[in-house]
Amino acid sequence: MSQPSKCPVMHGGNTASGQPVDKWWPKALNLDILHQGGARVNPMESDFDYREAVQTLDFEAVKEDLKALLTDSQDWWPADWGHYGGLMIRLAWHSAGSYRVQDGRGGGGAGNIRFAPLNSWPDNANLDKARRLLWPLKKKYGNALSWADLILLSGTVAYESMGLKTFGFGFGREDIWGPETDVYWGSESEFLAPSENRYDDLDDATTLHNPLGAVHMGLIYVNPEGVNGQPDPQRTAHHIRETFARMAMNDEETAALTCGGHTVGKAHGNGPGDNIGAEPEGAGLEQQGLGWANDAQNGKASQAFTSGIEGAWTKEPLKFDMGYFELLFGYEWELRKSPAGAHQWEPIDIAEEDLPRDPSDPDARCRAIMTDADMAMKVDPQYREICERFMADEDYFRDAFARAWFKLTHRDMGPKVNYIGPDVPEEDLIWQDPIPAGNASFSVDAVKAQIASSGLSASELIATAWDSARTFRNSDKRGGANGARIRLAPQKDWPANEPDRLARVLAVLQPIADEAGASIADVIVLGGNVGIEQAISAAGHAVSVPFSPGRGDATDEQTDAASFDVLEPVADGFRNYQREAFAVSAEEMMLDRAQLLGLTAQEMTVLVAGLRVLDVNHAGSRHGVFTDRPGVLTNDFFVNLVDMATSWHATGDGAYELRDRATGAVRFTATSADLVFGSNSILRSYAEVYAQDDNREKFVHDFVSAWTKVMNADRFDLR
Repeated sequence: MSQPSKCPVMHGGNTASGQPVDKWWPKALNLDILHQGGARVNPMESDFDYREAVQTLDFEAVKEDLKALLTDSQDWWPADWGHYGGLMIRLAWHSAGSYRVQDGRGGGGAGNIRFAPLNSWPDNANLDKARRLLWPLKKKYGNALSWADLILLSGTVAYESMGLKTFGFGFGREDIWGPETDVYWGSESEFLAPSENRYDDLDDATTLHNPLGAVHMGLIYVNPEGVNGQPDPQRTAHHIRETFARMAMNDEETAALTCGGHTVGKAHGNGPGDNIGAEPEGAGLEQQGLGWANDAQNGKASQAFTSGIEGAWTKEPLKFDMGYFELLFGYEWELRKSPAGAHQWEPIDIAEEDLPRDPSDPDARCRAIMTDADMAMKVDPQYREICERFMADEDYFRDAFARAWFKLTHRDMGPKVNYIGPDVPEEDLIWQDPIPAGNASFSVDAVKAQIASSGLSASELIATAWDSARTFRNSDKRGGANGARIRLAPQKDWPANEPDRLARVLAVLQPIADEAGASIADVIVLGGNVGIEQAISAAGHAVSVPFSPGRGDATDEQTDAASFDVLEPVADGFRNYQREAFAVSAEEMMLDRAQLLGLTAQEMTVLVAGLRVLDVNHAGSRHGVFTDRPGVLTNDFFVNLVDMATSWHATGDGAYELRDRATGAVRFTATSADLVFGSNSILRSYAEVYAQDDNREKFVHDFVSAWTKVMNADRFDLR
């Protein structure tokens, strides 16, 4: 019999070697992040609306089923003390805990912990078991209950079952159906690589590379054994403060979460970790997506292995009480090793009655422990002062924790209008970026007429509307035109918003808004529409730009100015703006902003081309304005970009010149954010479509559609 040939399949790649394009050509712009989660991976019908489906739930029945599940210990994964509360809290915590403020990515709002890499991070060990335990409820309630909602609800209900009055809960998180390829988790090629890889100076926690939040690849927050696994509570405190700040938490919220999180449950490391199997993504088929197989567990909760740290933080780990403080501040602590060899702090001369009971044998006792992060609460002056306030007033501690837990589990849901269910708190919280309701009954046509005769140019109107809307982040539903925070600090002073031009435009638009009884937010967007309609008319087309009134105007009191600093555009390829040189290219920065805006590659293409010919580049730059008719909405950008009668040349200063091949005369200049639409094969295919003579009007319609999408990106009330 002849020798079989080598495997004829592609192994997931799109070249003969099974390697994706960017492995062959590393500098190629990868557009995949603009197409993740599309119809090809979503198993639901195209008209399925989760926000409608979840409102059919019997919310109380779901909570009662969860409470029952918490005490239904399974032989295949036995519960500590017969209660899964600690496990479910950790599942919810680690699902939400990947959120970071710099780009709004991560978090529990889409159920991303179901997929790699998060499902296989060392910090998430055995959370695969928690989700399998929840499967009967997901199976029962089906499409009306997303994994994202169920996972975070499980932690909230667990706290309630342990005696905490929670602050509330909002449903409405829609599941994704594949890994979030847009999230940069770090450059390391191995889990738990030394922290130096992500800091400029490990002694200065603030030098943690943006947008990262965790100190190691594969962790949610800090290393529980200390910085780089070296115990030093005061040093750890500095890193806790920075990493929690990057989760949008202040010192009080950080202390509340740390203390309240460790008031219940335990850590697992009762034996060597040498026999622990591979993580879910690396486990064999027979494991069926479960990881970290532990042959030594023998059906006992006390033999579970997760972090390698072993023990509980309180003597009654199933109660939300003040036991954490009683142990932490009631005893002196010394550094010891767990049975797995992990650094942990244990109390000196602890009374036997203060030791927690063994999770499998109620007649036995187990270790009481603190991590380096816990000891930081005791030794750091600021955290200790907060803990002392908590200890002096239990109700204050319970309320502070409940609010911090609510923030942790809802931070990436955006405004409160996105919350669904009977337990949504009535109180408006500053971190929800509240916006008062707007007036939708003013005369749109009358306002448009006033704007058109105001003396403002089309480019001024379009640029102002774009700058107002471009801050939207689909990652955590923050920013956008609604609220008109572009007129408030800090946005009014951002260099990207050209403060002088912005102030001049707002001074004209505000009286128009006041006279009409409209919000300035609506009038800003309407002004952009007016400018675009003028440019469309100048091109010889008759296309109106859709407009939906009803935006409100936020006040300074409703705006946490410091929290908006992270939304400042340091680069915006749509207006050919870049504040400074970065390690990544201008086109990669443009791609990142397009993804945060929720745009497809095609929508990004038409918006860039349209904004170039509309002459709204930052500071009047001529780069990319490939037209002899600036201010007119034509397809000239594409026509001139792909015209072989011209050639492109680098100038040596990061810019490029388009020269006439016959005469050598310079016709236009460009940045790499312009030329990528001709050099990238996918983007060029779009450019060629729009450069066709028969697609001039198609371009106008497609531009208007993409523009409207950006203007309405934060109009959750319209969904």
